[in-house]
Amino acid sequence: MLPSQPNQPIRSRLEQILHPNHPLCRDDVVWVLELIKKRVAEEDPALLDLPQPRLLKNFQYFAETAMMLIHRRPVYDQELDRIRIWMREACYGLTDPS
Repeated sequence: MLPSQPNQPIRSRLEQILHPNHPLCRDDVVWVLELIKKRVAEEDPALLDLPQPRLLKNFQYFAETAMMLIHRRPVYDQELDRIRIWMREACYGLTDPS
């Protein structure tokens, strides 16, 4: 289930997950976190080009999202937008914005 396809399917799936009308589920959040983990482990050149303050911000939002899953808090509709923002920030620089 971890993305190993070319970038276009990954970008499409990520855009779908982050779209406000997409019914966000736990599997979607895990997929995004796995994508980030994989890209960091592979030392993705896109991440290496980011300045350190931006990398710290990415990590902060990655951690916020992961901690939300760990604590298994009930997620309410108004929190879904916040989770999407966290995931978008955590993915910053990993995908081509075009």
